[in-house]
Formats: sequence, C-alpha cells, structure tokens
Amino acid sequence: MDLVVLTESGAVRGVASGDVSVFKGIPYAAALEGPRRFQAPVAPQRWDGVRDATSFSASVPQPPIMAEASGLWTPGDNPDCLTLNVWTPDPGGGLPVMVWIHGGAYLGGSSTSYDPARLARAGVVVVTVNYRVGYEGFGWVADAPANRGILDQLAALRWVQDNIAAFGGDPGNVTIFGESAGATSVVALVAGSAGSGLFRRGIAQSPGSLFWDEEEFRKVSELITGRLDVPATTEGLAVLPAEAFHAAQVAAMGEMKQAPGAWTNATPYGVVLDGEVLADLPWVALRAGAGRDVDLICGYNTDEATLFTVDLPPEAKDPAALLRELRLAPSVLDEYRAGYPDASDAELYTLVLSDQLFRMPATWCAEGHADAGGRSYLYEFAWPSPARGGALGACHGLDLPFVFGTTDNELGQLFLGGQVPPEFEALSAEIRRAWVSFAASGDPGWPAYSAERRTRIWNTPPSVVTDPIGVSRRIWAHLAAG
Repeated sequence: MDLVVLTESGAVRGVASGDVSVFKGIPYAAALEGPRRFQAPVAPQRWDGVRDATSFSASVPQPPIMAEASGLWTPGDNPDCLTLNVWTPDPGGGLPVMVWIHGGAYLGGSSTSYDPARLARAGVVVVTVNYRVGYEGFGWVADAPANRGILDQLAALRWVQDNIAAFGGDPGNVTIFGESAGATSVVALVAGSAGSGLFRRGIAQSPGSLFWDEEEFRKVSELITGRLDVPATTEGLAVLPAEAFHAAQVAAMGEMKQAPGAWTNATPYGVVLDGEVLADLPWVALRAGAGRDVDLICGYNTDEATLFTVDLPPEAKDPAALLRELRLAPSVLDEYRAGYPDASDAELYTLVLSDQLFRMPATWCAEGHADAGGRSYLYEFAWPSPARGGALGACHGLDLPFVFGTTDNELGQLFLGGQVPPEFEALSAEIRRAWVSFAASGDPGWPAYSAERRTRIWNTPPSVVTDPIGVSRRIWAHLAAG
C-alpha cells in the first residue's frame, strides 16, 4: 500500500514493504550541478504534487573502490543525488531515530548498499544518507569550505530534525551510526560543535585515522588539482567531469604510495581540522569535554587490517618498515614483540596496522569521552570470518552483515564464505538488540567504559572483559593526547 507523507519541501509517496514503510531518494539538498558540486550544500527546490519515493536516487560521483562496488555510479547519472532514505515501522509513532552514515574511505560508498529493514522492525525509524565523497566532498577549494561531505551529513541531520516526526520518528531522540569513514564522521560530529543539538547519541563502528591538518590538506589536494590544469575554485573545477578527478586521484595515490611516511594518511581524503566542523582530533576534543552530553559507543574488530594485508606477499609484511612509515620509534617493535611473544613479524605487521588505523582511535575516543564524564561504551567484534579458510579473522567491515542482519548482498557473500554460519542469526540479533536499546535509552546492555575498561566482546557467546587490548593500548598511550 502506498503511503504519502508531507515534508517541508513537498509530499513524497513511499511503499509498504511488509510491516515497514520505505521512502527512497528524498532530496535533503540541491542537485550537484555546476559550481554547486564544490560548494556547501543548500536546500533543495520545493516541488508541487506528490514526488515518487519508491526507488533510490543515483549515488554521488565516485570511482569503483573494489569490484563489488563497481555499479554504484556511472558518468551521466542524475546529479540530484544528495538524498536520504527512510524506513519506518509506524508513521504515527514518535520512535527513536537512527541515521546511518556509510563508509568507503571518503573515496566512495552509497546509502543504497544497506538494507536496515530488520533494524526498523525492532522499533526504530532508520535513515540512510548519501553524502559527497572524493574531491567534491573532501578536496581543497579556494572559495569553498572544507569538509563538504560532513556539511552534507549535517544538512541531512537538519532535514531529520525538520521532517522525521512526519515519518513516526522523534527528532529529540536521534542516534547517528556508521562504520569506517562513516564512524570517523560520527566521532567528528560528536567531538565538533557543528552538530550540537542535531543528535543525542552516536555509534562509531571502527572509526579510522582519517584526519588532516589544514596545511597538509591543501598540499595533498594539490597532488590532484596539479594534474588538472584548472584553478582550484568552484568555477574552475566545475568545468571538469567527475571522471577527471577520479583519474587524477588514482595518480596522486600512486605518488603518495611512492613516498611512504611522507603523508599522515595513505589516501588523499579525510576530515580536516578546520576549526569549523572540527578543531582537534576527536579523541583529544572528547577528552577536553566536547560532546560530553552525547552518549557514545565506539568499537573495533579484532583483526581489522587483515582485509588489507591478507593478499600481501610475506616480504611486504615488514613491521619495522611499517613503523618508519608511521613515524614511530624503532623501539616500538621491541614493545610489540615483548607484548605479543607468539606473533610472527607478518602477524605483528597486521597487528600494528590494525592498531593504528582503527583499534586505537576507537579506544581513545571511548576513553577520552569517559574521562570527560560522558556516558561511553567500548566493544570488540571478535567473531572470526569463515571465508578464505579463516584467513580474514575478525576483519574490517565484518560487523556490517551482523548489524543489519543481511547475508544475501556483496558483503555477506564476501565475509561469510558463501553460506550463513549457524551462529549468525543469534549473534546478529544480539547486536541489533543492543543498537536499538542504545538508540532508545542510551543503554546497550553492557557496563559503561570507565577506569575498569570494561569492554563488550561480540562473539558466540558475547561476554564482557577488562581491557582486552591492554598491551597495544599501553604501547600507544603516549599518542592518545594527539
């Protein structure tokens, strides 16, 4: 049965899918045309009549990151792509709201890759959001603000405040949640001031080390625009098709790879410490009291980096070389060997990378938030993937099928080895129950993180332990202050 809802921009028609009503492709900002591709988002044009909201919009411009994501965008797609999608189990309900921010290293990704229907059926209104990635969202432009992708997310959250009650959601009880770059966005929004009042809680699944200071941000952007032969202004860049930026960024990333250790990050895009969206690294800002009134879950996967290292040749997994690239003292390797005496050098390489990319940022954010008096929770997703003979372990992204309860998409097939393990449903239900409980009340069902460092371990069965990665945490403790 079709359902029509009136938003501030006009009426939209969704469709009932079982016991959930779904609205897709609703604009929260104007189309990405001309110079507007590189400017701050502005409100969408109002429309007359009833807008069809039964199919997704195009995704934002992006190159394929991996074969599984190759169909997200093609040249010529409709530029009216700053859109969101709503799943609601009760349009009259006043229910908690969960807003999903997808990952993709700020290089790609789309709201269309996720089906939150099972979360919605548990009693929440779920919103999934497209936001600009790549140069349009995160490159330096002389006459435009930085962090335009984050500004898109803020525009979507303002849309939620203005409109979600008509879909059965409570605008006073909004939880933002995301994974990888999406989780990085979550902690940036919690720790920054721009999102104040737009949400009450946050869940950061594997927040990453994806931050630039302003000087390095401009230099890394010039690796891309220096290949394009146009001024780095909204008007100058607008004459180029998106594919030109995609080709230039591939070349720039190749150049960055040739100079390991010369750059803070391995990819050219991240959240800029611009003083507007975010003034300091999230864990530093949280420790100083930013976002103290926002409830926060942070978490990491046990074997985050195996997704990136599993196919590297053994000689490439040199932990000493990695420490040089990360600008860490050679003595850190001795600390790792002493702390993990049974690990080979190849295993230490993956462990160091896991710590640097995700495990420490998640831990520091939870710790800093708790130390400042915020209600803070930490988890470790430890269930090992059966795919590829178990070589992936509990790798980056493995938590996604469990959070959404989906196994029949690309991620499910990639991580679950082609068949659903018998313990999947029980663990997935536990995680969804925790996420929905947290969105409703601020309590996910395990003890808050404090001086005891109590941490939920997501495995079969779930448990709570104290300081599960204490060895790594102590090795990296001197960097927690930024």
